[in-house]
Order: sequence, then structure tokens, then C-alpha cells
Amino acid sequence: MSNQIFSLQPFPSNESFTNLKITGNISRNANQLTICYNLGGNLKEIALAKPTEGIAPPSNAPSRKYELWKDTCFEFFLGIKDSQRYWEFNLSPAGHWNIYRFDGYRQGMQEETAFEKLPFSIQNQADGLALALDVDLDKIVSAEQAIEVGITTVIKNIDGNVSYWALTHRGEEADFHLRDSFIVKL
Repeated sequence: MSNQIFSLQPFPSNESFTNLKITGNISRNANQLTICYNLGGNLKEIALAKPTEGIAPPSNAPSRKYELWKDTCFEFFLGIKDSQRYWEFNLSPAGHWNIYRFDGYRQGMQEETAFEKLPFSIQNQADGLALALDVDLDKIVSAEQAIEVGITTVIKNIDGNVSYWALTHRGEEADFHLRDSFIVKL
């Protein structure tokens, strides 16, 4: 098992999100991937979709949703070493999710149908928010395959301004799909 801690950095822009901190850890044990995000700081300025579990009608229950990256969304990108194929995992603070498969850099985007659900936990804390996901990767990669991961987050504030956070920013613009930014090796 390998366990790595991370700290995300905002893409340099005119927006000031200096009071935020996004940290966490990621590990792979056999083919079970665990990722935990911790969002700290003044969350009153962030547009956070509230968890719907248990209090909403079934139509609003956590489910697969499109374009989650247009709002505050925790993401990670997972690629197979020495392959152009990769997956984008989107996790909303409301409990909604989606997974997309790509054949190459921004090419052949398709919803990944190998997963019918993607349960993860969200905890509101006094000084932040924690999100944790355990996912069995057997449906998309074998335990013997080395993977490379890019960990990212989109933060939308209540004024509608967006900031893009990642382990590293390798492009002229914020671009989470750049394969050389998948710097976690598991």
C-alpha cells in the first residue's frame, strides 16, 4: 500500500482565494483507491451545494450528474502508466458524481458506464469540509497496472468567480487534462 499526502495550489489569476486551503491524502491498497480531501478556510464565501442525502425527495438523491465542474467540485484524473487513456472523476459536495473516460488528451470523452454508483462521504466540520471516497478500480484497471493521478478541485465563490486548484499547473491556462500534471504514482 502506498499513501501520499497532497496540498493543492490555485492557478495564478486575479481572483484571491488566499484564505482557502485544500489538502488531503490518497492511497492504493491492491486495487482499492482511497482519496480524502480537506477544504479549510472561510467557506461562507464559497458556493457549496448542500448534501441531499436523507432529506430530499428521491429525485434529488445523490446521483450521476453532468457538468459538475461548473460549480464547486472535487476531481481527480486517473491514467494508466504508458497509455493515453484516462478517467475524470467528479465529486460534488451535494453527493452527486460522474466519471468520464477519455481515449487521449480531451479525446473520445464518454461517460464511464462501468460504475453505476459512486458513494462517498461528505462531512461539514467547524473549520471546513471533508470528502472521502473509496473506490474499487477493478472495473477499469487491473491491480497490476501502475496508475498516475492528477488531483484537482474547482472552487466557485458566491459571486460566481471560479478558481482552479491542482497539485501542479503545467499549462498557460488552467487545464486539468494535461497528462504531465498526473504526478501521483500509485
